[in-house]
Amino acid sequence: MSFPAAPTRTAPAIPPAASPDAEDALTALVSLVQEDLEACNREIIARMQSPVQLIPQLAAHLIAAGGKRLRPLLVLAAARLCGYRGQRHVGLAACVEFIHTATLLHDDVVDESDLRRGQASANAIFGNKASVLVGDFLFARAFQLMTADGSLEVLDILCGASATIAEGEVLQLVIQNDTSSTEAQYLEVIEGKTAALFAAATRVGAVVAERPKAEADALEAYGRNFGIAFQLVDDALDYSAEQERLGKTVGDDFREGKITLPVLLAFARGDETEKTFWRRVLEEKRQEEGDLAHALSLMHRHRAIEDTIARARHYGDLALQGLAPFADGPEKQALAGVVEFCIARAR
Repeated sequence: MSFPAAPTRTAPAIPPAASPDAEDALTALVSLVQEDLEACNREIIARMQSPVQLIPQLAAHLIAAGGKRLRPLLVLAAARLCGYRGQRHVGLAACVEFIHTATLLHDDVVDESDLRRGQASANAIFGNKASVLVGDFLFARAFQLMTADGSLEVLDILCGASATIAEGEVLQLVIQNDTSSTEAQYLEVIEGKTAALFAAATRVGAVVAERPKAEADALEAYGRNFGIAFQLVDDALDYSAEQERLGKTVGDDFREGKITLPVLLAFARGDETEKTFWRRVLEEKRQEEGDLAHALSLMHRHRAIEDTIARARHYGDLALQGLAPFADGPEKQALAGVVEFCIARAR
């Protein structure tokens, strides 16, 4: 399996250039579920408490670092889209955020990252051991929230997503620094480490509302394709964005030897001299001053960034198709708009 070629379309669902209102789409989504989001945030803060003081200290650092709460927002908005008016989705939104935050803590240790969203990462301040253990604590809190919900179906969805995330991260570790990696392997990585939780978040919204399986499947497809688009944009931004916009320094993936789609495209389209360069800097990790600039020039030459964004738009369109079974309304409009917001980050 590999990525489809970027499609030719006469009436794209997501415009190639970012709309000036793109960021307003995220604001609209937040406004739509404001009360639920505030309740979710209260649940998160309450569940982060512990008599072991290092845990709330490190947790407070994560909260201060910000973040869009995108995954819990998807739980809340999907439940509203399906007509749910109870409170189960609030705890499950907090659960999804705990799973996400735990994986970030672990990822920063594995990647030896010093920055997270433009600020010092937790492992840079508190150390690797504390970050791993607090990540474990957050996973445990997530499982407590799942069991408190009482639904075996919800438990199956979120436990399955947690396992898939771990598999995606391990696969990324396996193919890291390997320029012979395929697009199919890369897609498997991002489906696991990012898209699985997006898909679980949106499916849970349908499940708590007791909607038909066809609607749950459609929302899951929306979430999965949105997650793929989101990660593709993130991987493109690593080679094209300002540090303030991305929340990390440009070229982090390059320095870590991560094999992402921009690298795969530039490598496949390059001549043997260029392939030798990529093997030296990524496989052998022999990086010299000026190598990042040269990598960026090769990506520009072979349109690797532009084509990665085109693939993201393709998956964004697939995500929008997942909303087709649902009646028009503010929830559907907000969920469609946040896909545009994702793509607009690459402008």
